[in-house]
Amino acid sequence: MKNKTIGFVGLGRMGGNMARCLNDKGYNVSALFDINDSIAAELAAEIGSTAYGKLADVTANADIILTVVTNDKAMDAIFFGEDNLFSGAEGRTFINCATLTPAVHTQLEASAAKLGATCLEACMASSIPQARNGELFLMIGGQEADFNANKPLLDELSKALHYVGAAGKASEVKALVNMVMNINTAALAEGLGIGDALGIDLKMLCDIFSQTGANSRVLETDAEDMIIRDHDCYFSASHAAKDSGIALGLAATQALTLHSHKRRLINTPSSLRWAKANSTNPASQNSLSKAATLNLNWRAMLRHCHRTFARKRRSVSLHSQPSVL
Repeated sequence: MKNKTIGFVGLGRMGGNMARCLNDKGYNVSALFDINDSIAAELAAEIGSTAYGKLADVTANADIILTVVTNDKAMDAIFFGEDNLFSGAEGRTFINCATLTPAVHTQLEASAAKLGATCLEACMASSIPQARNGELFLMIGGQEADFNANKPLLDELSKALHYVGAAGKASEVKALVNMVMNINTAALAEGLGIGDALGIDLKMLCDIFSQTGANSRVLETDAEDMIIRDHDCYFSASHAAKDSGIALGLAATQALTLHSHKRRLINTPSSLRWAKANSTNPASQNSLSKAATLNLNWRAMLRHCHRTFARKRRSVSLHSQPSVL
């Protein structure tokens, strides 16, 4: 697929490093866009690409456009705003990597098809080093024929690649992945905090955790940082709140009550309000309204865990565009 030109919209720490990765592997990364013009210009100079000030120009100058944005509202802006990626989109392929409510991906696929374009969702369960090195864990949703057509490019970006199903299904899986990860992060932080208060050797405690039912992927990736109080931000609390809010919205659509969550901090459901406010899709908003009855405050829970023991990750987005990216 190296005969195809590649565009990127959203050049934060994930999108920017994915662009660097494909450039290193010999792809023609021909078009870049970020709401922060200087970020786009700097990356363009670094990899020999072109930074554009309009989204329509990215579509005009790339065969395949990857988007890495923050939320539903941002996605709506880049595809349906006055200046948008769907302008002149016939024959183009859009690969959308953000964690969004599933209904957004369904809407995008239908809208793209009317224009003679293709959309895939490529949900990522990885972090910055994996984006840079082409070792992402990707979950793909959309038409299987479109997945197969773009698989060589997706293989270049990933170490593990899974076709999940129709549009929206990858987002459902990703939301559940992050919900469970957030729960494990909170539990590990609290467990280490209690162990520390009791005077238990924390490295020994982690070794025991790893060989018992307390083991988790979070233990492997985060325990050391928690112990040494490494405060660097790789995944912000606000993103965790958004993703857990999406999962809770999905639960509400199935009339499921997540009792285990109710033992967490019970306050106003700020994560759900945040997700609802950043969703422009009526179906998503309705789901999130139902989920609000669960009365979960994920951001408060995470702040509590950080204060207890976990790394105090600054509330810095993985992406550079808070509203439009």
